[in-house]
Amino acid sequence: MAGSSNQLPKAHKTGTTICGITFAGGVVLGADTRATEGTIVCDKNCEKIHYIAPNIYCCGAGTSADTENTTGMISSKLSLLRLATGAASRVVTAMTMLKRYLFRYQGYVSAALVLGGVDVTGAHLYTIYPHGSTDKLPFVSMGSGSLAAMSVLESGFKDDMTEDEAIKLVANAIRAGIFNDLGSGSNVDLTILRTPVKGAPAAGAKPMVTILRNYDTPNEVTPLRSKVDRPTGRIIPVGASIVLTEKFVKAKTTSTSSSASMDTS
Repeated sequence: MAGSSNQLPKAHKTGTTICGITFAGGVVLGADTRATEGTIVCDKNCEKIHYIAPNIYCCGAGTSADTENTTGMISSKLSLLRLATGAASRVVTAMTMLKRYLFRYQGYVSAALVLGGVDVTGAHLYTIYPHGSTDKLPFVSMGSGSLAAMSVLESGFKDDMTEDEAIKLVANAIRAGIFNDLGSGSNVDLTILRTPVKGAPAAGAKPMVTILRNYDTPNEVTPLRSKVDRPTGRIIPVGASIVLTEKFVKAKTTSTSSSASMDTS
C-alpha cells in the first residue's frame, strides 16, 4: 500500500552445514559446530544434532532458538505418546508432528531440519523446511553450506554403503561446508543410528545410537600445525614494467603562518 509505514520483515542470514545419509543398516547424521550472530562467530563448538527420541535424532539449521525449542517440544510430545501407547516412536510420527507445527507458522519459525531415525520399519531420513514441506531421500543436506556438502554426497553416495563408508562420506561433506561456507566452521559432529536387531543382541554388538561429538577438528591448532601457512610476498624486479613517459610536477607548498591565519579567520 502506497504511503504505508508498515514494512515486511527482513530475511536473516544464517550459517550451518547439516546432512545425513542412509546406509545398509541405519542412518548417519552430521553437522558443523559454528554459531554466528550476523558476521560474528559467537560459539565455535555448539551442538546442532538434537535428541528427539531414543531412536530418532534431528539436525537443525536456521535460528538456534527456534531449532532448540521446536525439537525440544516435539521430543516432549513423543515421550508422552510413548507412555500412552507403550510403543517405540516411529520416525514418520516425528516428521508429521514437525511439519504440522512449522506449517502452522508459515515459515516464521526459522527451523530447517534433517530428521533421521530407525524403527521397526527400517531406517528413514527426512528434510523438513521452515514452511512445513518435507522430502524423503537417501542422502540430504541443508543450511548455507548445503551446496558444498551436496556436491560431495552426490559424487560419493552409492546404494548399500557400509557404516564406515557412510561415516567417511558424511564427514567429508561437512568438511566441504566448513571450508567453503563462511557461516559454517569449526568441528564435525556425527550421530550414527542403527536399525534394531531382532532377538537378543549378539556379544560385542554396537549400540543402537552412537554420538561422535567433535569427530573431527579440522581447524584445531596442533604442535605440528601451529599457524596457517600463507604464501610469501612476491618480489618484482626493477624494469619488469616498461615506462613509456615520465612527467614531474613540482608540488606547491604553503607556509605554516598563512595556513594558521586562514584557520582563525
